[in-house]
Amino acid sequence: MPSLQVDLGQRSYPIHIGAGLLSAPALWQPLRARALRLVTDEHVARHHLDVVRAQLDLDASSIRVLPPGETQKSWEQAGKLLDWLLQTRLARDGCLIALGGGVIGDLVGFCAAIYQRGVDFVQVPTTLLSQVDSSVGGKTGINHPLGKNMIGAFHQPILVLADTDTLKTLPRRELIAGLAEVIKYGMLGDTGFLDWIEAHLNELLALDPAATAEAIRRSCAMKAAIVGRDERESLTGGSERALLNLGHTFAHAIETHAGYGDWLHGEAVGAGLCMAADLSARLGWIGAADARRCIALIERSGLPTRPPADMTPQDFMRNMALDKKVAAGRLRLVLLRALGRAVVTADFDPARLAETLEHFCSAAHHSCPTSHG
Repeated sequence: MPSLQVDLGQRSYPIHIGAGLLSAPALWQPLRARALRLVTDEHVARHHLDVVRAQLDLDASSIRVLPPGETQKSWEQAGKLLDWLLQTRLARDGCLIALGGGVIGDLVGFCAAIYQRGVDFVQVPTTLLSQVDSSVGGKTGINHPLGKNMIGAFHQPILVLADTDTLKTLPRRELIAGLAEVIKYGMLGDTGFLDWIEAHLNELLALDPAATAEAIRRSCAMKAAIVGRDERESLTGGSERALLNLGHTFAHAIETHAGYGDWLHGEAVGAGLCMAADLSARLGWIGAADARRCIALIERSGLPTRPPADMTPQDFMRNMALDKKVAAGRLRLVLLRALGRAVVTADFDPARLAETLEHFCSAAHHSCPTSHG
């Protein structure tokens, strides 16, 4: 069982990766003596709730099953969860368990951050995207109609338990969406990993156990190292953690425009990575061949390479103006100075950004990414 550590002093925690972890008693043992509340969604509950419930001996009053989908990351749902925690009298020494994908992890983590000014929580990610990215690092939050993840808090889990067997029940569209975050890591900081992804893409699409575990391990190792050096994505003096948002400024604009749920987060990231690579090439920072290489890999994965057909450059600019990386009124983007070397910068030619937006919006040929998965 590969294990990694996120080194944050007293807030450090392990990431366990492997098959069959949900039914591994030793991993659950430290939690059994605590007051627990578990939150999951209907799809995940159908496949995985019983085994976790048995491991922790949870009764029905300690479990909350939500409808699936990005729309659950809302003030309304957060309020309902907080009501439930108060009604069931969870004390401050209790612990929340997020069993599900990024939506459940973000929502439960946010509630854990603000309930009684902070209680412990455990991430049990069940999608590829959440196993390689969102479950690690302590970013929690909910969406607002004006922007993706605009309300949230940094709140680290005490444990991440990534059981690769849960991916066997994942819809293919969700699996493909998770590959966007894997590809992101290779593009932003490790061309050797990018080479590896290209060579093993068919195995990843087939959920080969060894290739899948390796992709998760390498992605988590890169994120854990970055988070250990820059936990809260500092806006001053440069932010290494912000590099993890490669493609995400474009992606969040897509999700805000499309309405949360029509596009999966990873699908929007796929298109956003293409746009970031294209702009980096237009600026002369990477070669056109490098940009084409990235876009080709995203396309091979089955991810969208274009935004929604009805999205205009003006839609992008309006939504990107609310991005969390905006500082002193200036839009900052994560772009590629070289393949494998990302930077956060406001020093780009606005005319080149306009060209990228015009190119991708005018060439858009689909309105929903379902055909890609």
